[in-house]
Amino acid sequence: MSFERWMSEALYAPGLGYYAAGNVKLARMESRSAHAVPTGPQGDFVTAPQIGPLFARTLASQVAAVLAASESTHVLEFGAGTGALAADLIDTLDGLGVRVTYDIVEVSADLQAVQRTHLARFGDRVCWRDALPTAFSGCVLANELLDAMPVRAFAWDDQGGVMERGVALDDAGAFIWSLRPADPALALLIGERMPPMAGYVSEVNLQAEAWITSLAGWLTRGAAILIDYGFPQSEFYHPQRAGGTLMAHISHHAHAEVLAAPGIQDITAHVDFTAMAQAALDGGLDLLGYISQGRFLMNAGLGNHLETGGDIRRQTQMLTAVNTLTSEAEMGELFKVMAVGRGIDVALSGFSMRDRRHML
Repeated sequence: MSFERWMSEALYAPGLGYYAAGNVKLARMESRSAHAVPTGPQGDFVTAPQIGPLFARTLASQVAAVLAASESTHVLEFGAGTGALAADLIDTLDGLGVRVTYDIVEVSADLQAVQRTHLARFGDRVCWRDALPTAFSGCVLANELLDAMPVRAFAWDDQGGVMERGVALDDAGAFIWSLRPADPALALLIGERMPPMAGYVSEVNLQAEAWITSLAGWLTRGAAILIDYGFPQSEFYHPQRAGGTLMAHISHHAHAEVLAAPGIQDITAHVDFTAMAQAALDGGLDLLGYISQGRFLMNAGLGNHLETGGDIRRQTQMLTAVNTLTSEAEMGELFKVMAVGRGIDVALSGFSMRDRRHML
């Protein structure tokens, strides 16, 4: 079968996929202190909102600016994880005098249960959607959403042709990579995005592009803030990245054996932000900014949320969080922030210095 289908089953198959069978590890995670640094949905990775409240407190100013420009009080988050980002955002926005209603689209029943517990104190201000809206005005958030969407995998052969990488079974019943000629549409698309390089393997995320196209169809006024790890297309398909970007994550260990332990480990691919921007523009959205996460947070006022005083342990935790979020050696450079929108005229401060739209 295609790797895209295999990845979808490994992550989302009811009762078996990574995001659909995490009860045991989720229960362990729920038992942690609310002020600890929890791991990802099944104890295998850490996302920015889970490092502490600094990320959400800084992001809140950008959300507030989008809401003001769109004359709305509605926030819609996709893939809300544990609900940490939602909780910290609502609290911070309340402190700014911006009372919002917060909708969540979450495909994982396990994570939705965690979110409902975490966000219960907000009552009916937080709702869960089973489907995409037909029209929406306000601020859309997607933190580490696109990287978890199933991708199509490909390879260039020695004759300059595009082969699709699929998954088969060997004689022992283990999953192995298998090649077949790419269909004409996929081959044409890959040829448009990169030159032939024999032996080069990589991915294309058509589902993420389709999600952006869908967003362009129902976002009537406002902006979407997309936060994920990835590159512009020139870096995504760089000759030195000949092995692609697929990675598996388990117990805080990242490795390239993505066909191992299906349903037990997370599988991700980096985001081609040029393709995301093009999908947005093709759908009639405006590209409002593209920048590294570290620079975005500093521009948006991260320094204003740093606490002074307190014990040494708390200060150390805060400085560690700042370093993790902004350092080029941590999340600061690998993670990017992109904003796309429609019908609003606002210069978001997060993109005020070192905006990289010209690199797309």
